[in-house]
Amino acid sequence: MSFGVVRRRIASGGSNLFSAQYLRGIRPSISAGRVRSVAEKEILHQCRSFGHVRNISHLFSPGGLASSQSLRVAFSSMQQRPMIQMNGRNFSSDNGDLLDVVVPPLAESITDGTLAKFLKNPGDRVELDEAIAQIETDKVTIDVTSPGAGIIQKFVAKEGDTVEPGTKVAIISKTGEGVTHVAPSEKTSEQAAPQAAPAEKIEKPKAETTVSEKPKPKAPSPPPPKRSATEPQLPPKDRERRVPMTRLRKRVATRLKDSQNTFAMLTTFNEVDMTNLMKLRSDYKDAFVEKHGVKLGLMSGFIKAAVSGLQNQPIINAVIDGDDIIYRDYIDISIAVGTPKGLVVPVIRNADKMNFAEIEKEINTLAKKANDGTISIDEMAGGSFTVSNGGVYGSLLSTPIINPPQSAILGMHSIVSRAVVVGGNVVPRPMMYIALTYDHRLIDGREAVFFLRRIKDVVEDPRRLLLDI
Repeated sequence: MSFGVVRRRIASGGSNLFSAQYLRGIRPSISAGRVRSVAEKEILHQCRSFGHVRNISHLFSPGGLASSQSLRVAFSSMQQRPMIQMNGRNFSSDNGDLLDVVVPPLAESITDGTLAKFLKNPGDRVELDEAIAQIETDKVTIDVTSPGAGIIQKFVAKEGDTVEPGTKVAIISKTGEGVTHVAPSEKTSEQAAPQAAPAEKIEKPKAETTVSEKPKPKAPSPPPPKRSATEPQLPPKDRERRVPMTRLRKRVATRLKDSQNTFAMLTTFNEVDMTNLMKLRSDYKDAFVEKHGVKLGLMSGFIKAAVSGLQNQPIINAVIDGDDIIYRDYIDISIAVGTPKGLVVPVIRNADKMNFAEIEKEINTLAKKANDGTISIDEMAGGSFTVSNGGVYGSLLSTPIINPPQSAILGMHSIVSRAVVVGGNVVPRPMMYIALTYDHRLIDGREAVFFLRRIKDVVEDPRRLLLDI
């Protein structure tokens, strides 16, 4: 029985609407004693989507069914309630002309974000799913898109506000009615000006009639809050400007400090002769690009070397969890990428199952997303080991910091031609310092040195990867 059939029979005023004879005609197997319960279930099931079950469930009494008049009143009240939500998008008015732009769900582990900037202005036309604003979270930047096509009527939030999922940030008019091209700050000042004038006129005669009254003393302003010793406030100076930290930068600072406070970090160093790996890239770079469509870089060689080292020293790929050690039977390698907004660490999943071409393609994809600000949280979650290449910025030597919840990180540095002894002769060779910072609570110096030595052997002679020796 559909809702349309019920409504037509109520309007006709039929008295035998829910009689036992009628229900038996629909379901012959129903007995007379079960007529009332079946009718209730039928009506409640058909009307569940309207959310008004309580309006009609009380109309069925134990002794019989409801009258047509009471049912007519119940269904008419259901029709009078407006539905202000369609297709998951909220309308801010009954006529359906205005659309509310709200903050989308951020992530499972992120509860709020900062409204970084608006990409449009009031009066601009936007299309469906077009980006209107950007929300900056602790990890990524998320776009706020338009729920439909129309013209931006006004912004209801300001840049720099802390917003949560579902917070309204703008209103869009589908027809463009009532839209002004005045900025919100200018519009506010224009409205405030005419209201200030009559207020002055009213207060002047009031002041003359209440001369004898003593003005109430103003309450002293509360003293500024005292900052703790951990939050020093530097005095202002000339030629200085104070800029609030971005959420991403604050998150990076917190994680690095937590890493320093948690791990017993120790760093060991070695140097690598890059001659053979650079010759391999020089000899096959053209054929590699022609076949795979991506350039052959040095990073893929170090990723493959790190995979080999982690397979030889599984403790480097493990982590401490309370009183237990978690050994990972997978190798997900994080790569540190510096962006204008801060440091992000996307993850290459199952790097042990990839070849050189697959690794290079994944690195290029993740690096491009990181610089464009379109990388997702899922692409940065997890990771069992990190490789950081400070050599692209010219770093000669450094001690990288562990990326929690990992236990070690490999630091690459710049390639410098230095004089080394080869076969009893002093010759110039392209050399790179490499560093391994590890958690000494879990990893002993022996395992750390063996791991770094394995990377040195594989990079200096890539044929080891082919022969697995």
